[in-house]
Amino acid sequence: MKLLIIEDEAPAFRRLQKLLTEINPDHEIVEVIDSVEDSINWLKNHQAPDLIFMDIQLSDGISFEIFDKINITKPVIFTTAFDEYMLRAFKVNSIDYLLKPIKKEDLEASLLKYRQIHQSNNSGINLNELISHIKLDDKKYKSRFLIKLGEKLISVEVDNVAFFYTHNGLVYLKTLQEKSYIVDFTLDELSDQLDPNTFYRANRQTLIQFKAIKAVHKWHKGKLLIEPIVEHQEKITISTEKATDFKNWLGA
Repeated sequence: MKLLIIEDEAPAFRRLQKLLTEINPDHEIVEVIDSVEDSINWLKNHQAPDLIFMDIQLSDGISFEIFDKINITKPVIFTTAFDEYMLRAFKVNSIDYLLKPIKKEDLEASLLKYRQIHQSNNSGINLNELISHIKLDDKKYKSRFLIKLGEKLISVEVDNVAFFYTHNGLVYLKTLQEKSYIVDFTLDELSDQLDPNTFYRANRQTLIQFKAIKAVHKWHKGKLLIEPIVEHQEKITISTEKATDFKNWLGA
């Protein structure tokens, strides 16, 4: 089986290579690539391997950017040290998701899943359709966000987020300490990744946490106005159509 590894950390690549060889000495690693740009160029100019191992955070960006530039038809197993990208990984051509440091038994299980899908595909079952129906055994909601500040990375606990909001086409996270950071997710993606018992999509611009709500006021024409515990330049409103659902959520 021909394998492509997209990974920018040498120790992680060496560990993965060692485990793959231990599992099956016939595994052939055709190339190791460490960046989004080089991955796109390689995939455009070479025959696709049987399976791709892809780290999510690469030297020049996030590997999801590769899927925006090229149509990848072969299955992918994502590897990363952070679990925050899990749901995004399953929206592309992914058959599994491994957290670093990778354990041999987890890698073996992923390769078994690949073989089962491959055999099904050879029997006439559509691979993309099969992949699209892969479910996570237990849905896990995000517990933290990794924030880039220049060359520095900081982690923000979800419990410390007051709300997410959009401004000038960007999505921001605002903490309970009133600090704002840009995040690399849309509000729709965040709605999927956060516990719906804790966060509510107030409107197209705002996703707010329950404990960040100081009070709720009746507004004109049946709308509701949320008063957050931290300052916000824009009014956070609930439409008349969503008012009942929001009140039910508050009292759940």
